[in-house]
This record gives sequence, structure tokens and C-alpha cells, in this order.
Amino acid sequence: MQITNFNDLLIAAKKEPIPQRFLFLFAKATSLKNGVKSHHNSGTIAPVMCVDKTVDELTTLSALVKEADSISDKWDFVFIGCLGAHIDVEAHLTKMSNDVANGNDLSRYIILDRQERPIIIA
Repeated sequence: MQITNFNDLLIAAKKEPIPQRFLFLFAKATSLKNGVKSHHNSGTIAPVMCVDKTVDELTTLSALVKEADSISDKWDFVFIGCLGAHIDVEAHLTKMSNDVANGNDLSRYIILDRQERPIIIA
């Protein structure tokens, strides 16, 4: 199944034989623009907050955005990971935060902006 939006991700997770937990890390981007126009933006990414949720706790990305904004609206996009329900979630949230903060390989995460557009970080 090709995942093109948040709903596809939920559908895929519900089909897994092991119950899934989603890991969400909300991050803020800071631009390092130097006045030169480019097709690519450069800057830094800082973790703002993170949470884990079961598939049954999720409905839409807009509902998740609203919930996140009630805590802090100082984020630009969300990194999403998924785990089997019985795995140490706290350790994986910490790893996710460290990956983002340290510029590690982020290819294992789905990254979406507030409007559900995919973000590619190179």
C-alpha cells in the first residue's frame, strides 16, 4: 500500500497483526536564508514536543494538529514513527528527538506539515 496521506497511514497501521503505537515529534524550523533565492531552504530543526498514541486514539491529522496546538502552537511540522504496541515507547521518543536535534538520518520517519503536505529533509 502506498501511503500518500495521514489516513492511509492509519489504515495501514490497523492492518498490522501487532497493535501499533504512533510516535509524534512536533518540530520547529528556523531558516538560515542568506538573501539568495533557492528551490531549497536551509536551516535548523528543533524538537518542541512529542507524544505517543494508539491507532484507536487517532482520527485525522487536523484533530491531532488541534490537540497539539492546545499545548503549543510553536511547531511547523510533525515527524511520525510507528512501533509495535509492546515496545519501549519512551526510549524511541527519546531517539526520535535526538535524531531530529542532531541531524541524524530521518528517512525512517514520515514528515508532514500542518496542512498534511509531505516534507523532505535532505
